[in-house]
Amino acid sequence: MENRILGIHHITAIAGDAKRNFDFYTKVLGLRFIKRTVNFDDPGTYHFYFGDEQGSAGTILTFFPWGNIQKGSKGAGMATEIGYAVPKGSFDFWMKRFETYHVPYDQPAERFGEKYLSFTDPDGLTLELFEAKETDIRKPYETDEVKADVATLGFYNTTLTLNSITATAKILTDIFDYKLVAQEGNRYRYSTDAIAHANVIDLLELPSEKRANNAGGTIHHIAFRVENDEIQMAFREKIAKMGLNITPQIDRNYFHSLYFREPGGVLFEIATDNPGFTVDEPLEELGKSLKLPAQYESQRKQIEAHLVKLD
Repeated sequence: MENRILGIHHITAIAGDAKRNFDFYTKVLGLRFIKRTVNFDDPGTYHFYFGDEQGSAGTILTFFPWGNIQKGSKGAGMATEIGYAVPKGSFDFWMKRFETYHVPYDQPAERFGEKYLSFTDPDGLTLELFEAKETDIRKPYETDEVKADVATLGFYNTTLTLNSITATAKILTDIFDYKLVAQEGNRYRYSTDAIAHANVIDLLELPSEKRANNAGGTIHHIAFRVENDEIQMAFREKIAKMGLNITPQIDRNYFHSLYFREPGGVLFEIATDNPGFTVDEPLEELGKSLKLPAQYESQRKQIEAHLVKLD
Protein backbone atom coordinates (compact mmCIF):
# COMPACT_ATOMS: atom_id res chain seq x y z
CA MET A 1 0.00 0.00 0.00
CA GLU A 2 1.02 3.59 -0.56
CA ASN A 3 1.70 6.21 2.08
CA ARG A 4 -1.66 7.80 1.40
CA ILE A 5 -5.13 8.16 2.81
CA LEU A 6 -6.90 4.94 1.81
CA GLY A 7 -10.47 6.19 1.71
CA ILE A 8 -12.93 5.82 4.57
CA HIS A 9 -11.92 3.68 7.55
CA HIS A 10 -15.15 3.92 9.54
CA ILE A 11 -18.09 6.22 10.23
CA THR A 12 -19.46 6.84 13.72
CA ALA A 13 -23.02 7.99 14.44
CA ILE A 14 -25.28 8.58 17.44
CA ALA A 15 -28.33 6.43 18.19
CA GLY A 16 -30.98 6.27 20.88
CA ASP A 17 -32.20 2.86 22.02
CA ALA A 18 -29.37 0.29 21.90
CA LYS A 19 -31.51 -2.80 21.25
CA ARG A 20 -33.40 -1.08 18.45
CA ASN A 21 -30.13 0.00 16.84
CA PHE A 22 -28.65 -3.50 17.17
CA ASP A 23 -31.74 -5.15 15.68
CA PHE A 24 -31.98 -2.80 12.71
CA TYR A 25 -28.38 -3.10 11.55
CA THR A 26 -28.01 -6.84 12.12
CA LYS A 27 -31.48 -8.09 11.22
CA VAL A 28 -32.85 -5.59 8.69
CA LEU A 29 -29.64 -4.49 6.94
CA GLY A 30 -27.84 -7.78 7.56
CA LEU A 31 -24.51 -6.37 8.75
CA ARG A 32 -22.22 -8.40 10.99
CA PHE A 33 -21.99 -7.25 14.60
CA ILE A 34 -18.22 -7.22 14.94
CA LYS A 35 -17.62 -5.61 18.33
CA ARG A 36 -19.58 -4.77 21.46
CA THR A 37 -17.65 -2.52 23.74
CA VAL A 38 -18.23 0.76 25.56
CA ASN A 39 -17.60 4.41 24.85
CA PHE A 40 -14.05 5.00 26.08
CA ASP A 41 -15.14 8.36 27.55
CA ASP A 42 -18.49 7.13 28.90
CA PRO A 43 -18.30 3.45 29.96
CA GLY A 44 -21.97 3.41 30.90
CA THR A 45 -22.77 3.61 27.16
CA TYR A 46 -22.20 0.96 24.52
CA HIS A 47 -20.05 1.44 21.46
CA PHE A 48 -21.30 -0.83 18.67
CA TYR A 49 -19.37 -1.80 15.53
CA PHE A 50 -21.06 -3.25 12.44
CA GLY A 51 -19.30 -4.34 9.25
CA ASP A 52 -18.38 -7.23 7.01
CA GLU A 53 -17.14 -10.67 8.08
CA GLN A 54 -13.76 -9.39 9.29
CA GLY A 55 -14.55 -5.78 10.11
CA SER A 56 -12.61 -4.57 7.09
CA ALA A 57 -11.79 -0.88 6.84
CA GLY A 58 -14.33 0.77 4.57
CA THR A 59 -17.23 -1.31 5.93
CA ILE A 60 -17.27 -0.31 9.60
CA LEU A 61 -20.27 1.67 10.88
CA THR A 62 -20.16 2.39 14.61
CA PHE A 63 -22.70 3.84 17.02
CA PHE A 64 -22.89 5.45 20.42
CA PRO A 65 -26.44 4.45 21.52
CA TRP A 66 -27.17 7.03 24.21
CA GLY A 67 -30.59 5.80 25.35
CA ASN A 68 -33.05 8.68 25.58
CA ILE A 69 -30.85 11.25 23.85
CA GLN A 70 -32.76 14.01 22.08
CA LYS A 71 -33.12 13.83 18.32
CA GLY A 72 -30.48 15.80 16.44
CA SER A 73 -30.85 17.67 13.18
CA LYS A 74 -28.81 17.67 10.01
CA GLY A 75 -27.21 20.89 8.91
CA ALA A 76 -24.02 22.66 7.97
CA GLY A 77 -20.78 21.42 9.50
CA MET A 78 -21.81 17.77 9.54
CA ALA A 79 -21.59 14.57 7.54
CA THR A 80 -25.24 14.06 6.67
CA GLU A 81 -25.58 10.89 4.56
CA ILE A 82 -23.88 7.48 4.46
CA GLY A 83 -23.74 5.61 1.17
CA TYR A 84 -23.37 1.82 0.84
CA ALA A 85 -22.48 -0.01 -2.36
CA VAL A 86 -24.86 -2.84 -3.32
CA PRO A 87 -24.98 -5.22 -6.30
CA LYS A 88 -26.80 -4.02 -9.39
CA GLY A 89 -30.39 -5.15 -9.56
CA SER A 90 -30.85 -5.37 -5.77
CA PHE A 91 -33.15 -2.35 -5.25
CA ASP A 92 -36.36 -4.38 -5.64
CA PHE A 93 -35.22 -6.68 -2.84
CA TRP A 94 -34.41 -3.74 -0.59
CA MET A 95 -37.64 -1.84 -1.24
CA LYS A 96 -39.70 -4.95 -0.43
CA ARG A 97 -37.61 -5.48 2.68
CA PHE A 98 -38.06 -1.87 3.79
CA GLU A 99 -41.83 -2.23 3.35
CA THR A 100 -41.83 -5.44 5.39
CA TYR A 101 -39.94 -3.79 8.24
CA HIS A 102 -41.68 -0.40 7.93
CA VAL A 103 -38.46 1.44 7.01
CA PRO A 104 -39.08 4.87 5.44
CA TYR A 105 -37.54 5.11 1.98
CA ASP A 106 -37.69 7.19 -1.21
CA GLN A 107 -38.08 5.92 -4.73
CA PRO A 108 -34.80 5.23 -6.56
CA ALA A 109 -33.17 8.32 -8.07
CA GLU A 110 -29.99 9.12 -9.96
CA ARG A 111 -26.90 11.11 -9.04
CA PHE A 112 -23.76 11.47 -11.14
CA GLY A 113 -25.19 8.84 -13.48
CA GLU A 114 -25.59 6.27 -10.69
CA LYS A 115 -28.81 4.92 -9.23
CA TYR A 116 -29.33 5.27 -5.49
CA LEU A 117 -32.01 4.42 -2.95
CA SER A 118 -32.36 6.63 0.13
CA PHE A 119 -33.82 5.45 3.46
CA THR A 120 -33.64 6.22 7.17
CA ASP A 121 -32.85 4.12 10.21
CA PRO A 122 -35.07 4.12 13.35
CA ASP A 123 -33.30 7.22 14.71
CA GLY A 124 -33.71 9.17 11.47
CA LEU A 125 -30.16 8.73 10.17
CA THR A 126 -30.08 9.03 6.38
CA LEU A 127 -28.50 6.15 4.46
CA GLU A 128 -28.25 5.48 0.74
CA LEU A 129 -27.70 2.34 -1.33
CA PHE A 130 -25.72 2.88 -4.54
CA GLU A 131 -25.49 0.81 -7.67
CA ALA A 132 -22.06 2.13 -8.54
CA LYS A 133 -20.74 2.31 -12.11
CA GLU A 134 -17.52 0.53 -11.20
CA THR A 135 -17.56 -3.16 -10.25
CA ASP A 136 -17.12 -3.69 -6.51
CA ILE A 137 -15.27 -6.95 -5.83
CA ARG A 138 -15.54 -6.83 -2.04
CA LYS A 139 -16.99 -9.96 -0.47
CA PRO A 140 -20.33 -9.22 1.24
CA TYR A 141 -21.40 -10.58 4.59
CA GLU A 142 -24.61 -12.54 4.21
CA THR A 143 -27.32 -13.73 6.56
CA ASP A 144 -30.20 -16.19 6.20
CA GLU A 145 -32.38 -13.38 4.82
CA VAL A 146 -29.83 -11.11 3.10
CA LYS A 147 -27.80 -13.11 0.61
CA ALA A 148 -24.64 -12.14 -1.24
CA ASP A 149 -26.43 -11.16 -4.46
CA VAL A 150 -28.17 -8.25 -2.67
CA ALA A 151 -26.08 -7.61 0.48
CA THR A 152 -24.19 -4.39 1.16
CA LEU A 153 -20.55 -4.45 0.08
CA GLY A 154 -19.29 -1.69 2.37
CA PHE A 155 -19.25 2.07 2.10
CA TYR A 156 -19.55 3.83 -1.22
CA ASN A 157 -19.43 7.44 -0.01
CA THR A 158 -20.47 9.97 2.55
CA THR A 159 -21.86 13.48 2.11
CA LEU A 160 -20.62 16.53 4.03
CA THR A 161 -23.01 19.48 4.20
CA LEU A 162 -21.22 22.84 4.36
CA ASN A 163 -21.94 26.56 4.11
CA SER A 164 -18.85 26.82 1.90
CA ILE A 165 -16.86 23.92 0.49
CA THR A 166 -13.64 25.88 -0.17
CA ALA A 167 -11.63 25.17 2.99
CA THR A 168 -12.88 21.58 3.33
CA ALA A 169 -12.03 20.85 -0.29
CA LYS A 170 -8.51 22.13 0.35
CA ILE A 171 -8.06 19.52 3.11
CA LEU A 172 -9.31 16.79 0.80
CA THR A 173 -7.10 17.80 -2.14
CA ASP A 174 -3.96 19.23 -0.53
CA ILE A 175 -3.65 16.86 2.44
CA PHE A 176 -5.68 13.73 1.62
CA ASP A 177 -4.88 13.66 -2.12
CA TYR A 178 -8.50 13.52 -3.25
CA LYS A 179 -9.48 15.04 -6.59
CA LEU A 180 -12.64 16.76 -7.79
CA VAL A 181 -14.14 14.27 -10.26
CA ALA A 182 -17.66 15.62 -10.88
CA GLN A 183 -20.13 18.38 -10.07
CA GLU A 184 -23.91 18.52 -10.20
CA GLY A 185 -25.22 21.92 -9.15
CA ASN A 186 -24.09 22.55 -5.57
CA ARG A 187 -22.86 18.97 -5.03
CA TYR A 188 -19.18 18.35 -5.62
CA ARG A 189 -17.78 14.82 -5.80
CA TYR A 190 -14.22 14.09 -4.66
CA SER A 191 -12.47 10.74 -4.96
CA THR A 192 -9.08 9.15 -4.37
CA ASP A 193 -7.43 6.54 -6.56
CA ALA A 194 -5.40 5.23 -3.60
CA ILE A 195 -8.07 2.58 -3.05
CA ALA A 196 -10.82 1.11 -5.23
CA HIS A 197 -13.74 1.40 -2.80
CA ALA A 198 -15.06 3.56 0.08
CA ASN A 199 -13.16 6.34 -1.67
CA VAL A 200 -15.82 8.95 -2.49
CA ILE A 201 -16.65 12.12 -0.54
CA ASP A 202 -19.46 14.42 -1.68
CA LEU A 203 -19.45 18.05 -0.57
CA LEU A 204 -22.88 19.68 -0.57
CA GLU A 205 -22.65 23.50 -0.47
CA LEU A 206 -25.62 25.25 1.18
CA PRO A 207 -24.59 28.84 2.10
CA SER A 208 -27.70 29.62 4.16
CA GLU A 209 -28.05 26.23 5.87
CA LYS A 210 -28.28 26.35 9.68
CA ARG A 211 -25.61 24.65 11.73
CA ALA A 212 -26.24 21.02 12.59
CA ASN A 213 -27.31 19.77 16.00
CA ASN A 214 -25.20 16.70 16.70
CA ALA A 215 -27.46 14.36 18.70
CA GLY A 216 -29.57 11.27 18.03
CA GLY A 217 -29.83 10.16 14.41
CA THR A 218 -26.81 12.14 13.22
CA ILE A 219 -23.22 11.36 12.26
CA HIS A 220 -20.58 12.07 14.89
CA HIS A 221 -17.44 11.83 12.75
CA ILE A 222 -15.81 10.42 9.63
CA ALA A 223 -12.61 8.38 9.98
CA PHE A 224 -10.13 8.20 7.12
CA ARG A 225 -7.85 5.19 6.75
CA VAL A 226 -4.06 4.85 6.83
CA GLU A 227 -2.05 1.65 6.83
CA ASN A 228 0.03 2.19 9.98
CA ASP A 229 1.21 4.52 12.74
CA GLU A 230 4.18 5.90 10.82
CA ILE A 231 2.00 7.13 7.96
CA GLN A 232 -0.57 8.42 10.42
CA MET A 233 1.95 10.58 12.26
CA ALA A 234 3.25 12.01 8.98
CA PHE A 235 -0.30 13.19 8.28
CA ARG A 236 -0.51 14.63 11.78
CA GLU A 237 2.49 16.83 11.01
CA LYS A 238 0.96 18.05 7.74
CA ILE A 239 -2.33 18.94 9.42
CA ALA A 240 -0.63 20.70 12.31
CA LYS A 241 1.41 22.77 9.83
CA MET A 242 -1.87 24.03 8.38
CA GLY A 243 -2.64 25.54 11.79
CA LEU A 244 -5.40 23.07 12.66
CA ASN A 245 -5.72 21.70 16.18
CA ILE A 246 -5.15 17.94 16.02
CA THR A 247 -5.06 15.52 18.96
CA PRO A 248 -2.16 13.33 20.00
CA GLN A 249 -2.49 9.69 18.95
CA ILE A 250 -5.20 7.90 20.95
CA ASP A 251 -5.30 4.12 21.34
CA ARG A 252 -8.80 2.82 20.56
CA ASN A 253 -7.77 -0.84 21.08
CA TYR A 254 -8.71 -1.85 17.50
CA PHE A 255 -7.02 1.08 15.75
CA HIS A 256 -5.06 4.20 16.65
CA SER A 257 -6.71 7.57 16.15
CA LEU A 258 -6.07 11.24 15.53
CA TYR A 259 -8.93 13.75 15.58
CA PHE A 260 -9.31 17.25 14.19
CA ARG A 261 -12.18 19.47 13.14
CA GLU A 262 -11.80 20.55 9.54
CA PRO A 263 -12.52 24.23 8.76
CA GLY A 264 -16.12 23.56 7.67
CA GLY A 265 -16.91 22.10 11.09
CA VAL A 266 -16.95 18.34 10.41
CA LEU A 267 -15.03 16.18 12.88
CA PHE A 268 -12.43 14.12 11.01
CA GLU A 269 -10.45 11.18 12.33
CA ILE A 270 -7.42 9.44 10.86
CA ALA A 271 -7.42 5.77 11.90
CA THR A 272 -4.87 2.99 11.38
CA ASP A 273 -5.47 -0.52 10.07
CA ASN A 274 -3.55 -1.92 13.03
CA PRO A 275 -4.10 -3.80 15.27
CA GLY A 276 -7.57 -4.87 14.04
CA PHE A 277 -10.69 -6.39 15.57
CA THR A 278 -9.28 -9.83 16.34
CA VAL A 279 -6.81 -8.42 18.86
CA ASP A 280 -9.08 -9.47 21.77
CA GLU A 281 -11.32 -12.23 20.32
CA PRO A 282 -11.07 -14.68 17.40
CA LEU A 283 -12.74 -13.95 14.06
CA GLU A 284 -15.56 -16.45 14.58
CA GLU A 285 -16.42 -14.94 17.97
CA LEU A 286 -16.49 -11.26 16.96
CA GLY A 287 -19.25 -9.31 18.68
CA LYS A 288 -20.45 -12.13 20.90
CA SER A 289 -19.21 -10.85 24.25
CA LEU A 290 -18.63 -7.47 25.88
CA LYS A 291 -15.05 -6.30 25.44
CA LEU A 292 -13.86 -3.57 27.79
CA PRO A 293 -10.83 -1.30 27.62
CA ALA A 294 -8.28 -2.32 30.24
CA GLN A 295 -9.01 0.73 32.40
CA TYR A 296 -12.62 -0.39 32.87
CA GLU A 297 -12.13 -4.13 33.37
CA SER A 298 -12.22 -3.79 37.15
CA GLN A 299 -15.71 -2.24 36.81
CA ARG A 300 -17.10 -5.00 34.58
CA LYS A 301 -19.90 -6.12 36.92
CA GLN A 302 -21.19 -2.58 37.43
CA ILE A 303 -20.95 -1.77 33.71
CA GLU A 304 -22.70 -4.97 32.61
CA ALA A 305 -25.51 -4.39 35.12
CA HIS A 306 -26.14 -0.95 33.62
CA LEU A 307 -26.08 -1.87 29.94
CA VAL A 308 -29.15 -2.99 27.98
CA LYS A 309 -29.36 -6.71 27.19
CA LEU A 310 -29.13 -7.39 23.44
CA ASP A 311 -29.62 -11.13 22.92
